Amino acid sequence: MLFAALGDETRMELVRRLVSGGPASITALAEHFAVSRQGVTKHLRVLEGAGVISGRRAGREHIWSLHRERLAEAEEYLAAIARGWDAALGRLKEFVESPS
Repeated sequence: MLFAALGDETRMELVRRLVSGGPASITALAEHFAVSRQGVTKHLRVLEGAGVISGRRAGREHIWSLHRERLAEAEEYLAAIARGWDAALGRLKEFVESPS
């Protein structure tokens, strides 16, 4: 679910904005997009469902915060996949270059 949530361009931009600017309201986040506030809210809910962000009420505003540890999990997973590919490509290279 994490990579599905991060696979959308709008959601990735929301994550980038939260990474660089810290917690923000829907209003502040929505002003950077051509979609409606309701559209941005739907994207935020998907990210929340994946554990990437969480929201809290602050008066009349809903403030969204990033869970950096969840992104670190994704990074670790991708690094493990990269190591697996590096190892597989190394074995293939060894096989192709070995004398028959």
